[in-house]
Amino acid sequence: MKTLENLNLSNSFAKLGADFLQEKLPDPVSKPYLIDSNPSAIKLIGLKPTEIKRNEFLEYFSGNRLLSNSKPLAMAYSGHQFGSYNPRLGDGRGLLLGEVQDKNNNTLDIHLKGCGPTRFSRGFDGRATLRASIREYLGGEAVHGLGIPTTRSLAVIGTGELVHREVPEPGAILVRLTDSHVRFGSFQFLHFNNKAEKVTALLNYIIERHYPTIQNDSDKYRILLRHVVNRTAKLIALWQANGFIHGVMNTDNMTITGATFDYGPFGFMDHFNPNFTPNHSDPNGRYAYGKQPEIGYWNLSKFAETLKHLVDSQFIAEELTNYQPTYNDYYRKLMGQKLGLEILDSEFKELVNKLFQLLYNNSIDYSIFFRHLSDMPRNFPKTLKQKFKDPQALDSWLSMYVRLIEREDPSLNTRTGKMNSINPKFILRNYLLQDATDKALKESDFSEVERLRILLEDPYKDRPELFSKYGIESEHYAAETPPSSIEMQLSCSA
Repeated sequence: MKTLENLNLSNSFAKLGADFLQEKLPDPVSKPYLIDSNPSAIKLIGLKPTEIKRNEFLEYFSGNRLLSNSKPLAMAYSGHQFGSYNPRLGDGRGLLLGEVQDKNNNTLDIHLKGCGPTRFSRGFDGRATLRASIREYLGGEAVHGLGIPTTRSLAVIGTGELVHREVPEPGAILVRLTDSHVRFGSFQFLHFNNKAEKVTALLNYIIERHYPTIQNDSDKYRILLRHVVNRTAKLIALWQANGFIHGVMNTDNMTITGATFDYGPFGFMDHFNPNFTPNHSDPNGRYAYGKQPEIGYWNLSKFAETLKHLVDSQFIAEELTNYQPTYNDYYRKLMGQKLGLEILDSEFKELVNKLFQLLYNNSIDYSIFFRHLSDMPRNFPKTLKQKFKDPQALDSWLSMYVRLIEREDPSLNTRTGKMNSINPKFILRNYLLQDATDKALKESDFSEVERLRILLEDPYKDRPELFSKYGIESEHYAAETPPSSIEMQLSCSA
C-alpha cells in the first residue's frame, strides 16, 4: 500500500503537446475540509486507508500542493451540445493531475474538478458548487454499484469558499477517477480545426493506452471504431435496463472507453415514462430516457466523422451499422436477466413490450416493480397491485409471465436469488440525493452523503447494520418516490 508521497503519478497525455491541452496549476483554496472520502476507490489505487486522515490528503486533493510527478493540465475539446456544434469548450474548471496504476494494473486518471479557471473557462470562475460535486460523487457510486462503467471519485473536498451562482453557495472540489478523460469531443476539436495529423496522434495514443493488442494491425483505426461502437452500445443498454437517464448526452460527455461521464441533471426512473428527462434545460426531450439509444448512435456518427482521413467511408458505415444489433442483443439479454427468463424469443419480446405499456399506462415505479417480480409465481404484493389503475391488465400480463416462467421451469429459489442480484432494492432517487445535499448545505451535516455512498456500494441487498447504526428504517430508502418529488427536474448549473 502506498502513501500520498509515493503515489508517483505520470501524465502520458501531457506528451501530446500544446494542441491538446493547457498546462495549468490548480488555484489554491483557503480552508479545505473533507466532505466524504471513498474507501473502495482509495483502495483501488493502492493508497493506505490511513492516508485519508492526514491533513496532506486535503492539501494534495484540493490542489494546494502537487503530488509527486504531477503535471496538471486542462484538456482541449469541443462538441455537439443539444445537436449544435460548439467549438469553444474544454476543461474550464478541471485539471488532469496525472495517471496512477490501480491494484489490477490498470491505468487510471486522477482529475480535480472545480480547481479554478483555465483558458477554456469562457469567463466563468472555474469552481464547482458543493451541491453539484456531491451529486456527481454519489451518482458515480450509484452507477458503479449497478455494474455500469462509470467515472468514480476518491473524495469530495470543501474549499471553505463561496462560489457565485444564482445565489452564493459553498464551493467544493471533486477528485475524479476514471480510465480516460478523452471524449468524442476531443477528436472533434482537432478535426474541426483541420488538424488531421493531430487526430491521428490522439487515436494512436488511445490505441497504445487502451487497445495495445491492435497497435500493429493495418486496420487499427477501423478496429478502434468497432470497439468504441461496441462499448457505447452496451453502456446505453445498461442505462436503459437500469432506468438511468444521463440528462446531457452531448458529444463532449461521451468517453472513448464507454464510461458514464459528467453527472449533471441525471436521474433514475420513478414512474415508467420513456419521455422523461431530469434536465429542465431540455424542453424538447432530446435526451429523454427513450431517446438515449438513438442519441448514442448519433454521437458515434459524429465521432466517426473525425476518422474519415484514415478509414474508408464505406467501412465507417459498416461499423456504425453494428451499433443497433449490438445494443438490441445486449439489452434483450439484460431484460431477460431482470425478468428471470433465458428463452428470449418472440413471446419474450411481446412480454417486454406489453410490460412497458402496462407500467406507463398505470404510472408504476420501474425499479420497485422489477424487484417484486422475483417472488412470482408464489405471490405479487397486494400493496403494489393496488397501485394499478387497471388491475385486469396486470393480471393478464402476470398470467403470460407465469406461463413463460413455467416453460423454463427453473427452481424458484435459484430464480429469486438471480433476479434479486440484478434488480436493485435501492437506487439513488433524486429526492434522496436532494435530502443529502440539503443537509450538507444547510447544516454542514455530511452523514447522509456517507450513508448513501455505503448503501449504494451494494444496492441489491438489505444493509441492517447500516440502518441500525443510524436508527433508520431501510424501507425509507427502498420506498417509492413521494408524489411531490416524482420526475424531479434539475438544471445544468454547477
